[in-house]
Amino acid sequence: MESSFKIPFYAKTALIFIGLFAFVFTITVGAHIIIPIVFATIIAILLNPLVNFFMRIKVNKIVAISIVVILAIFAVAATLYIVSSQISMISDTYPALKLKFNVTGTQIVQWVSEKFNIRVSKINTWLTVTQTEALSSFAVGEKLTEAGQMLMTGILLPVYLFMILYYKPLLLEFVRKLFKSEHHVAVAEVLINSKKIIQSYLVGLFFEMLIIAVLNVSGLLLLGIDYAIILGITGAILNIIPYIGGIIAIALPMSVAFVTKNSITYPILVFIVYIFIQFIDNHYIIPRIVASRVKLNALVSIIVVLIGAAIWGIPGMFLSIPLTAIVKVIFDHIENLKPWGFLLGNIVPSATKLSFIRQKHKTI
Repeated sequence: MESSFKIPFYAKTALIFIGLFAFVFTITVGAHIIIPIVFATIIAILLNPLVNFFMRIKVNKIVAISIVVILAIFAVAATLYIVSSQISMISDTYPALKLKFNVTGTQIVQWVSEKFNIRVSKINTWLTVTQTEALSSFAVGEKLTEAGQMLMTGILLPVYLFMILYYKPLLLEFVRKLFKSEHHVAVAEVLINSKKIIQSYLVGLFFEMLIIAVLNVSGLLLLGIDYAIILGITGAILNIIPYIGGIIAIALPMSVAFVTKNSITYPILVFIVYIFIQFIDNHYIIPRIVASRVKLNALVSIIVVLIGAAIWGIPGMFLSIPLTAIVKVIFDHIENLKPWGFLLGNIVPSATKLSFIRQKHKTI
């Protein structure tokens, strides 16, 4: 006689929270190992069609993968070169910027002293103390460690990318062997849908970045703002970070306009231009080019971006949406988890589907 043992609800809840805690703790501690692998996997999915193209025209597999990886490195290097060349232009005029900033700062201190009846010496003392505390909190050793880790990640990322592309059949076969034969169709659907989501999301993100860069640079050039190209490109790159990057992207050109121009009108005009661009991005570009590809609702997107930032920082903010989209695909193919997949989605039920709540309320 077989006896079935059911785990109580409170025990299930406790196990779920313990599992979540262990999972978050693991990915937090192992972030420097996991993040490059996740990035390499996502980039490998994006570049896999190009590898397949070279192999279809009878190029050796290792040669095809090497060509694709080199092309990816060249594209990144070209982007960094363009940005660094613009940054060097800013550094050449740094003394003039510093002088202008000091003059502007003195004017602001004088204005605050006159408006709020505070002595200038007291304001300067407060600024000096604040600056000293900020410098003391800037841990040089920690920043050097982070720079070293970023350098190591940059070196390992192409290696991971090459290995993932080369061992793709092995990894897929491993995933297949994890499940029984009756689940192979569902597993194949999950893998195919996940691949499509990541590819379409990254392609859409790339085109969004190009459009925003053109709009940013055009707007700043029309206003006559210095360093329009670097500010526009930087704003487009920051805009990739969902919801929060756009705020930082607005602050940078406004600061430059405030320091380099003699009128407060220019920072206000920059703000208006960027708000207009953000409006176009949020209401026309993202819905049609980016958001429609991952099929996540805005509430979930904001929450997972904040969670990603808390766990992995800026890389977590970028990875949060595509990873959540993959989780949604998995939930949609598991019967018991389909309600959670529905919760993550962007399909809002109509009022008629909620009529059972009103009927229940009437009976009560």
